[in-house]
Amino acid sequence: MKTIDDIWALLKPEGEYKRRRGACERLWLGYEPSKQEAIYARIEGKLARGEYVSENPYFAIEDNAKMPKAMKPVITADEYYRRYGTQENLDGWVRTYLPEEQRTIYVK
Repeated sequence: MKTIDDIWALLKPEGEYKRRRGACERLWLGYEPSKQEAIYARIEGKLARGEYVSENPYFAIEDNAKMPKAMKPVITADEYYRRYGTQENLDGWVRTYLPEEQRTIYVK
């Protein structure tokens, strides 16, 4: 289980942000342990990859508490037909017509 000390050590706030520990602790304790683990892992991964993490530890925690939206696989109708030789919904793919684009796609 990750504690406020763990996340604080990971974020290493500097300057004025060091004074935000109380607010960060209240925010951190508001999350379930599984959510805390996910936040920690997400921040740790971003830092390891050199991706952006807010210098403000409060926002770093809050921003990374949001679940990233999973991208649904999408293929064009032509790709689907080449793969399956039919327009029937197979293997979890669902035929979807996009009226504004006037085309059909398949979404899994």
